[in-house]
Amino acid sequence: MLLTSRTLHSATLNALYRNITIPHSRIFKKFLAHISQNPELGTIVRRLDFSHFNPTSLFTTASERATTRNLTHETLLRCLELTPYLREFLAQEYVDEDIDVHVLRKLFFGLERLQGLDFCGCSSAPFKAAFEAVLADEWSQTLPISRLSLHRCINLPSAVFETLLPRLTKLTHLDVAGTRITDKALMSIPHTARITHLNLAKCKLLTSRAVIDFLTHHPAVKDLVYLSLAADYRSYELLDEEDVTRLIPILPSTLRSLSLKGSKMNTSHMPMLRPLTKHLEELSLGRRLKVEDINRLFIPDKDMEQLDWVPHTLKYLDLSDYAGATLNWTSLLGNASLLGRHTAPLEVIEIAEDVYTRLSRPPVVKRAGWTATDFGNRAWLVRNPEGARDLGYRDWKMGAAFWGMRKVPVAFANVGGMYGSYMFKRNL
Repeated sequence: MLLTSRTLHSATLNALYRNITIPHSRIFKKFLAHISQNPELGTIVRRLDFSHFNPTSLFTTASERATTRNLTHETLLRCLELTPYLREFLAQEYVDEDIDVHVLRKLFFGLERLQGLDFCGCSSAPFKAAFEAVLADEWSQTLPISRLSLHRCINLPSAVFETLLPRLTKLTHLDVAGTRITDKALMSIPHTARITHLNLAKCKLLTSRAVIDFLTHHPAVKDLVYLSLAADYRSYELLDEEDVTRLIPILPSTLRSLSLKGSKMNTSHMPMLRPLTKHLEELSLGRRLKVEDINRLFIPDKDMEQLDWVPHTLKYLDLSDYAGATLNWTSLLGNASLLGRHTAPLEVIEIAEDVYTRLSRPPVVKRAGWTATDFGNRAWLVRNPEGARDLGYRDWKMGAAFWGMRKVPVAFANVGGMYGSYMFKRNL
């Protein structure tokens, strides 16, 4: 096609070089060689994607990888210098040792059009040291980045967030799950930001008071679409019963996905959640509920007029906090259970691993029209479709399919590789 005509030549080059995915270091070496010999090709590049990068696909040992020196912090910096119009840089834990202070300076200070930046899982000592070093630089008052993921960057100091967040005046997507973000850093987000996707899962330095105050009063979060306040209750609890009572009424009608996983809940929260289920598609519930309580999301109370009942929109319900005997799973499989037709369009119920072991074989699940399935550390009951299955593609998921994503995407792209693992294979 490159040789067909000038018009197709230009269109084909754009298709080839606009979004670059690097699965291993040999491809990176080849790509860098091309744009070094033809610098005009580097000006086409808008996305540099390392989410599928696997260093073991070519070399079996770290010494072999180091000897080849295909991908290093020097070659990565050279690549960024040759792609001046880059808009999205997607990294992950397999490349974090190649991101030194010079690469960070280029990303934060040298790419004026950069909008999406993802450091998912980057937690090596060299990466932390590079970030600490760049904090000493003189920062501009604003940064162009609007979509930022530091998902599971577990060892970055709080100073990183207190330096970065106040400068993100155009912020729309923020994923700081599992990090050391503080109340001060959260409240420092500029009022000009318009956040639609916010992931605060497992942020142990945040307090419920600050989070609820932020969600209540901060103008940047009035149009939230995705919100995760999930926690692993075995080690940390963000929201107790009173916190949940204060939180639910202030959540916006724009929400499509809400995670309260790890929180303490009670039966009084069900009537409060009902209005949210008229626009939510994903809901993760906290602990201490009964099947009868949960069922109230799908059927009206006896004293409620049938004409006043508005059907729910839930497609996904996360009950993975209920392990072992914490929920009456026999009741779950009863005639008026969550597996009944009255819960449609509900398609997916996430369950704990030990519950999956108990329910993956019983014929009653199959007779109810559901199938038990698992992937990585997660397990689900999935309703057998009568027609075409809804795979969960939604604009607000930015290319991700399936339900219950744990990580916020920062680029419109098909999700796979390490990002797919963090989104759909891990508990939190």
